[in-house]
Amino acid sequence: MRILALQLKRIGDLVLTTPALRALRAAWPEAHLALGVMDGTAPLLGAIPTVQSGIVFGRGRGWRPWQQVLTGGWDLCLDFTGNDRSALATALSRARRRVTFESVRRRRLRALAYNEWSPSKVREVHTSRHYLDLAAQVVPDRAVADDLQPELVMPPNWRGEAVAEGDYALLHPGTARPEKYWLAERWGEVAAYLRDTCGLKTIFTSGPDTFERAHVQSIPGADLPGKSEIRQPKNLIELAGLVAGARLVISCDTAVVHLAAAFRIPQIALFGPTNPFHWRPMHDRAVVLSAAQPEAPLTQFEPRMKEAAMEHISTALVIRATNSLLALPR
Repeated sequence: MRILALQLKRIGDLVLTTPALRALRAAWPEAHLALGVMDGTAPLLGAIPTVQSGIVFGRGRGWRPWQQVLTGGWDLCLDFTGNDRSALATALSRARRRVTFESVRRRRLRALAYNEWSPSKVREVHTSRHYLDLAAQVVPDRAVADDLQPELVMPPNWRGEAVAEGDYALLHPGTARPEKYWLAERWGEVAAYLRDTCGLKTIFTSGPDTFERAHVQSIPGADLPGKSEIRQPKNLIELAGLVAGARLVISCDTAVVHLAAAFRIPQIALFGPTNPFHWRPMHDRAVVLSAAQPEAPLTQFEPRMKEAAMEHISTALVIRATNSLLALPR
């Protein structure tokens, strides 16, 4: 059996698709499972243990990915994306079963690519659950494990400049949306506590975006020889490697939240203008803080939750969460 899964969205979506891929592998252990992704997330393909091969879409890729889809001899195609590109790929797959979400039916031309539908609504469930629901649509008797924990395994050849020696805390202040940024001085205060009280080196990671890099460089004490440093990983697998080796990860709502969750690293996730119900880490070594409820970590989550400015999250709240996580056994 040959299965094609299409996840052409961003990093977080790809990581949160891994429970669904795991369910497909459990249902058909002998199948060839291929995963179609965009070039920006392609470095993670080698870290997804359930996948045998990848098809990479993006600028400059030419005809090659489309040819791979067209000639793949697929029995089953699951589209986790639901956009024009993934609908075209689904149609070209010529799989006997072509499955996506019911919401895609609203686009009549796009809907012609499919012949099966999942009723799951992304607004009503966690994103991992939404994607697992699509896998459940095709698994015989819907026999999927109720396991929403994302999963990545670092490939054996990943080691390089991403290696960091000793115990360190990884702090990732940047994200694609400026309103999700936490105050630079508060990042500096947390980093100083980690270094001076907890005895951890601090590593600040940054993407290539100019605004993000400037924000990280403005954090007091972000670059202190032997104690703190700023790194801009060359690619996504190097960032994942740094996350996987950390003693603690603190980040705002961005891809690093999902990378840390995939390795089950103790983590603090800061939310303000986005709803943690859909994107929060759900393992038992994660603390979710919301600017809308800044008195204590969140324990109750609902599909519709209040938003608030990130400045409402205090340094003291993050430090208390830090202490609780560092007290856990490794």
